[in-house]
Amino acid sequence: MFPIRDHNPSTRIPYVTYLLIAINVAVFAWQYGALQDVRASNQFLYDYAFWPILFANGEGFTGFFTHMFLHGGFMHLAGNMLFLWIFGDNMEDEMGHIPFAIFYVLSGFAAAYIQYLPDTLSQIPMVGASGAIAGVMGGYLLLFPKAKVDIFLFFIIFFRIFPIPSFIVLGVWMALQVFNGLGSDLNGGGTAYWAHVGGFIAGFLMTIPLWLRRGAAAYWDRTDGHPPHPETRYPTSNVPLIRRRK
Repeated sequence: MFPIRDHNPSTRIPYVTYLLIAINVAVFAWQYGALQDVRASNQFLYDYAFWPILFANGEGFTGFFTHMFLHGGFMHLAGNMLFLWIFGDNMEDEMGHIPFAIFYVLSGFAAAYIQYLPDTLSQIPMVGASGAIAGVMGGYLLLFPKAKVDIFLFFIIFFRIFPIPSFIVLGVWMALQVFNGLGSDLNGGGTAYWAHVGGFIAGFLMTIPLWLRRGAAAYWDRTDGHPPHPETRYPTSNVPLIRRRK
């Protein structure tokens, strides 16, 4: 089960969101295309990933920023860019281009720092935009808790697309990050769950001033938690239900 789109159109072109997606794709193409040599690829990772142990020793400050433009594989990149495309345009629409860019980077910083704190001497590099994108999702939850998000559900031979409120999508996602983060502390793992948690909370908190300017709870009362403009209507999914032949 994963989101594929929302019903919340933006009222202006999200230049920053498009630029962030383009940069991430370009860096990925460079990392896995131009750097064919293993040594060069490893050096690239050493120079631009976020290494907690280097950061603890007063080094690796470049990676604190650049890690959010690196990815560990195509599916890692594709998943992150999908989430940024779904939720980023609306946050940019509400904040403005430059404030959104600053918000995005600060969310990435918060995500990396929260991931760093539990094990400051970790030698596992951190890469990916998911911490910064988690901040976008946290802000989206505060501003549009009932915006419709289309979910693609696949279960063995059953698959459907159907809309559910964003507070369910994002709330369940956040709960899974906490649950998996607690498990990873005990069993290890390759996903930076606490970066997701840290970025999400940071994005939520940084959006509070905007929410207050909109009227806080009164804003929710006016919109009932939905976007303050007409929602996009998509045609009902015609994906068939495949049944086994008897």
